[in-house]
Amino acid sequence: MSRTSTIGMTEIARRAGVSQKTVSRVVNAEPNVSDDVRRRVQAVIEEVGYRPNHAARALVTRRTRRIGLVTTGGARFGPSAIVEGVQEAARARGYHTSVARPADETVAGLRAAVEDLLSQGVEGLALSESVDLGHPSIRIPPTVPVVTFDDPPSGARSAEMIVAAGEADGARSATEHLLALGHTTVHHVSGPDNWNASGRRAEGWRAALEAAGRHAPAPESGGWDPASGHDAVRRLLDRGETPTALFVANDQMAIGAIHALERAGLSVPDDVSVVGFDDVPEAAYLSTPLTTVRQDFDAITARAVEVLLDAVEGGHPAKHQSVPTRLVVRESTAPPRT
Repeated sequence: MSRTSTIGMTEIARRAGVSQKTVSRVVNAEPNVSDDVRRRVQAVIEEVGYRPNHAARALVTRRTRRIGLVTTGGARFGPSAIVEGVQEAARARGYHTSVARPADETVAGLRAAVEDLLSQGVEGLALSESVDLGHPSIRIPPTVPVVTFDDPPSGARSAEMIVAAGEADGARSATEHLLALGHTTVHHVSGPDNWNASGRRAEGWRAALEAAGRHAPAPESGGWDPASGHDAVRRLLDRGETPTALFVANDQMAIGAIHALERAGLSVPDDVSVVGFDDVPEAAYLSTPLTTVRQDFDAITARAVEVLLDAVEGGHPAKHQSVPTRLVVRESTAPPRT
């Protein structure tokens, strides 16, 4: 039998000069342990290679210290940032995260993902994208708190707790920035019609134009990827419209949009100013650094995990919280040609 399998909490407590209860608090990432004691106990744990038996502990405490995350966004920047942020924030609170990715975005796919996570004994659920939790085939026990990063579809029942970015406000600030530069109106490349985020970003764009008394051109719809942004701008140009300012619903589509403009002989920002959304890591390092709306995914996921785990542990967190966005101005926007 190996050394790591024979040394338990009692021996760790003896070596660290603390009580077994203190070792248990360190292992479970509980409060009321000084930093010095926590470091001392952790050093012994690492020295002996101790690994807690989570299955046995769950049988005794009826706690798994595990949350579930459902995400349908694949490798897209926003959803992947949410997955990473949730895992890190949960780990800091002593919880593990199980991630389920439905085979498709149908109700059946979502139901299967939720049931898979519930079968693992998760104590709370986080939903990367909003869904109708009122659908009769999706059964989540009332004892399992749910947080989502998105407002629900119109008329649908949402999670009890929502932590979301101020996307409409961010889109409005992007549009106002372009108008303040002197552009008479702003064209828009939206996200897919079936995403709530697309609607909120279009809502902010339209609200800014209406408040300024400007015409809102018909938007072109994309699919979050560069190719769809490229194609959306090609359609716009093919019907004879040449914008001087373009707000694109995410940075990946903005990259494709800029490529289409340049292939058509137009310069960014001299002929067309472009603003994206998300502030992906590469946005600052394009040949023309991209002006964009930054979502603070670290803050969003940390807040969401905090409210979810507070609910899991018997607290009563605020039901709806918004995390502000911020416009990051770079070189892809400028006043229009006179």
